[in-house]
Order: sequence, then C-alpha cells, then structure tokens
Amino acid sequence: MSKNNIREQIFKIRKKKYFEIKIGKNFLNNILHKIDFSKKKIIGGYFPINFEIDCLQILNKFYSKGYSISLPIIRKNQQMDFYIWEKYTPLTVSSLGIPQPKKLKKVYPDVLLVPIVAFDKYRNRVGYGGGFYDRYLEKISKKKNCITIGLAFSHQKVNKIKIENFDKKLDLILTEKLIQK
Repeated sequence: MSKNNIREQIFKIRKKKYFEIKIGKNFLNNILHKIDFSKKKIIGGYFPINFEIDCLQILNKFYSKGYSISLPIIRKNQQMDFYIWEKYTPLTVSSLGIPQPKKLKKVYPDVLLVPIVAFDKYRNRVGYGGGFYDRYLEKISKKKNCITIGLAFSHQKVNKIKIENFDKKLDLILTEKLIQK
C-alpha cells in the first residue's frame, strides 16, 4: 500500500476513534520509565493537529520538572528548527495553521516527541508527506544523539511501511496500548 493510501485510511480511522480513546497516566509513565532523563534537559514536542495524540500534557509534565521545552518552527524549503517555548509564552500561527513559538532561542532537543500518521513494527513512520521530520532527524543526528519517540494511537499501526532512503526510523513508538522498541 502506498504512503498516500495509508495516510488516507489512517486519517479516517483516527478522526473517527479520537474521542473514544483515553490516554491515561500510564502513557506518560511509559516515557519516563523507558528513558534515562538524568542527562536529557531539552524536550522537543509538537502542537497537536488533525486528531494527533496531544503531547502538550507530556510537555507540561516535563516543564514542571524543570526541563526546557521546545516546539518546531517551519522554515523555507520544508525545513524546521526547534525553539524554546515556555508554558505561558504566547504562540504565533504558522502559514500551515500550526501554533509555534516565537523565534527566541534555537535549540537541539535531547528527546524529540514525533507525531505519526502510521507506523509499523520496525519503528518506521509515515508522516504528512512533507519530509519535515525526516530532514530534521538527519540534521540533528549530525549535531547530537537525540532520542526519538513517536506518539500514536494503536490503530495507526500498519503491517509494513515501504521505506525510502530518506526515511528515518524512530527509537521508540508509544501508543495507549503498546511500546514498540
């Protein structure tokens, strides 16, 4: 199945099931127990759109524990960078309609929470098709070791994703039901 067909299928299912699924405290605890955060100080996240898992609660928990939080800003040529965002700092809206921080301090996250449209048991992901995260993961891998954690609902898992040379595998995928390592 092509990535576009996977996207189309998953978008319909995700929209239908979004309000039926409850994300509990176990979801956050799975993240906290699977990674040694003692040396990880900058957490990158995303502002949820299109019925994605809402990672803002997770980011809020990290923020309350003293971690720095960063969100992406989309730039020209389908590039993105992460900038520090503090909980009470107003966001601006990008040309894609996604809330983003003002460009204050560019950072490279130690841990990056990644939105997913679909994933497979090999930790491959399908995104929205713009390649933003694949390009960013390639860029950050040259700067530092960043742990990548995909966030999805269990119904977004597919049998196999046909990967291309530029696709980047994630370190871990968490859903409300499973941890894909």
